[in-house]
Amino acid sequence: MERLFHNHPSGDPTPSRADIEMTKAVARALETVGVTLHDHVIVGRKGHSSFRSLGLL
Repeated sequence: MERLFHNHPSGDPTPSRADIEMTKAVARALETVGVTLHDHVIVGRKGHSSFRSLGLL
């Protein structure tokens, strides 16, 4: 299982539409080689967001 992490320089950890679409594409690509994307976490000054916790993954 793999995890992705990145930061939002704006400080707001809310996933953008681009973040969501890119994460779906990466998860699909990883599945083709037998790797599961467990989570994608965005970190900002105002906290963090977990795609798994938000139901986006």
